[in-house]
Amino acid sequence: MINFSKYNWLYALISLVVIGSGLFSIIRWGYHISIDFTGGSEILYSIRPVGKVNLNEDMVKTAVVATKAQYQSYELHRDDTMTVRASNLDEKQEVVMRSILSKSMDRQLSLLRLNTVGPTIGKESMYKTLIAVGLGMLTILGYIFYAFKRFSFAVGAVVALFHDFLVVLGMYSLVGHFFGAQFDTLFVTGLLTTMTFSTHDTIVIFDKIREYRKNNFSAPINELADRAVSATMVRSVNNSLTILFMLIALTLLGGSSIRFFAVTLLIGTLTGVYSSPFVATPVMIWLEKRRKA
Repeated sequence: MINFSKYNWLYALISLVVIGSGLFSIIRWGYHISIDFTGGSEILYSIRPVGKVNLNEDMVKTAVVATKAQYQSYELHRDDTMTVRASNLDEKQEVVMRSILSKSMDRQLSLLRLNTVGPTIGKESMYKTLIAVGLGMLTILGYIFYAFKRFSFAVGAVVALFHDFLVVLGMYSLVGHFFGAQFDTLFVTGLLTTMTFSTHDTIVIFDKIREYRKNNFSAPINELADRAVSATMVRSVNNSLTILFMLIALTLLGGSSIRFFAVTLLIGTLTGVYSSPFVATPVMIWLEKRRKA
């Protein structure tokens, strides 16, 4: 058995540094919000012939303004495609913009996808996302309290869940600043998925603590927790590695449309493996000791 609880101060310090870095990024740089939440049009083009493209932001802005739309951003992808984002465009305006861009780039552009989202739908999507996260946390709090009959277990699980939520939000802001990742519905999907993964590992550890407690009710809670974490650590790491290998492959080799979704899952999986033994369990130990005191 490893005395994990001896280093609870270190786990708290690591979490504070990671979350602090993420919050700094959110305040300083924010996110690249996609049209899923802001409204507008997102156009994906394929570029032929392939090769280095002579393109800059002024050229794209000129093409968008020529359609009497409002320019937002553009992005060149490694798979010889390009994404342009602007205010709402119809099909005729898209044809005009594509023609101007083709002449400016001296390349043939083919339309792959044109998505248009109204601003009202974008605001509604953001509102529903926040509601989904809040309901998820409340449901997990109620379920764990019902399953383990201890408020300290439920609070520990929800604190770990909120910890993972902040880590993924903050790290994704950094990814968005340095690599251009967008805050879109795929990111929200990945965020909610990783929150459930974190809770699963927490329940496994708490169930082991409950099992040990039945056999030795008088043992200190930190000793029972250390035994539980030691017993489940190898299983948790091995289980997570199978997921991490797949996500790393998708991040490095996957297409541009799913790359940052895989990055979200990768961040969430790593922080979920960490938070169950090193956030949820220390919080539970602290609450149990306060209750006895």
